[in-house]
Amino acid sequence: MTLLPFVSGLATGLSLIIAIGAQNAFLLRQGIRKDHVGATVLICVLSDAVLILAGVAGFGALLAVAPWFISVARIGGAGFLLVYALFAAKRAFSSSALEATTMSGKTTAHTAVLTALALTWLNPHVYLDTVILLGSVAAAQGDIGRWAFGAGAILASTFWFVCLGFGARYLRGFFASPKSWRFLDAVVAALMLALALSLLLPVLG
Repeated sequence: MTLLPFVSGLATGLSLIIAIGAQNAFLLRQGIRKDHVGATVLICVLSDAVLILAGVAGFGALLAVAPWFISVARIGGAGFLLVYALFAAKRAFSSSALEATTMSGKTTAHTAVLTALALTWLNPHVYLDTVILLGSVAAAQGDIGRWAFGAGAILASTFWFVCLGFGARYLRGFFASPKSWRFLDAVVAALMLALALSLLLPVLG
């Protein structure tokens, strides 16, 4: 059954992608100012899809030669999720705000594209999220389930980037509010905790 891994991938992907970060901050800025939004969103979507597929395929190949690694993947994935849950919970209680509305000045298409590429491919956290974390959690879903999980994660990132880029102009006040981001981070923490426990239960018996 692939529906459950797909939903799990969707939830995990959303939990990781909606946290405040350099990539989201830049895309939010572009969206608020209606500044080369299409190109920026496309780069973020395609880059995330490539990285997620690399993580799913890489861990799948490892399981083919080391089936015992599935338990390691479950424990490692749960550990990553718990750490991220703690960071999300910490952000939920902080008072920091995303000051995208204070940014001024248009960028050229060339600059926007290069910035989006740099924030994606030169950011080590992106590899932790997409290749290592999502790849390890996907590996615990089984040979078929891992691809459904990956599809769910790709859909999650696509949905988020499109909504953030093209919807930011309508949600300027919402995303500039510290309370809104704290609420989102609280939801992220709860989802990650639940997913971590779902990974650990089979290992613990």
